[in-house]
Amino acid sequence: MKIHEFTAAMERIAPKELALEFDNPGLLIEPDHTEINRVLVALDCTKTVAEEATAWGADLVLTHHPLFFHPVKRLAYSDPATAAACVLVRNGIGLFAAHTNLDAAHGGVNDTLCTLFGIREAIPFDEGVGRVGTLKEPETLESFSKRVEMALHASIAVSGAPDRMISRVAVMGGSGGSSVVHASAQGADVLLTGELKHSDALDAQTIGLSLIIAGHYETEAVVLEPLMKRLQNDCFGVQYQLSRTGGSPFVRL
Repeated sequence: MKIHEFTAAMERIAPKELALEFDNPGLLIEPDHTEINRVLVALDCTKTVAEEATAWGADLVLTHHPLFFHPVKRLAYSDPATAAACVLVRNGIGLFAAHTNLDAAHGGVNDTLCTLFGIREAIPFDEGVGRVGTLKEPETLESFSKRVEMALHASIAVSGAPDRMISRVAVMGGSGGSSVVHASAQGADVLLTGELKHSDALDAQTIGLSLIIAGHYETEAVVLEPLMKRLQNDCFGVQYQLSRTGGSPFVRL
């Protein structure tokens, strides 16, 4: 498959127009060849992931998080912001990222979370990125939290009364601080997200919105395998592999 055919397939899955203004998705590093046979998939392109891609013979790394959010003035192996890029460029490997456009896309990060937890009739909220919908049956915050913990293999933090009955759930994979007020306005009983600030949690407490904080990595990595399956159906002749070295920077003890 040619690189332009791959990028066209990703555009169908996660149209770039869905990305938020600050974002930087798309083909960020062009490979030094046009034929794509192997794609390594990860949430982040760290130096370790770039080295894994090199060892596996990947032509492209596909990530959720982009490498470059700010202008880069130099490439240095000693700089954490550019070390991975140095490895990829040296080995002729490309990098493609689908970030907030994949969060917002049909079948993307937040739709995947809704499917995983049985959240029905979900609609977009907070600039179209998040989702809010209704559980099949109301359950306690404690019960729903335990389901989240088990399904995401996450260490969670919960804000709210454990015995509170919840039925309407908002989800925002990754960082959800901006979603607190929007989720409440949509009538959500609880917001499931990856991380937010202390002050955002206090705001949620004030307006009566319960919170389940399940980890940035954990709430977004759920999309990687479904994304690979969609690409396998659309991009014939390409081998995909989920990174074995990419993961959360935090360890569950």
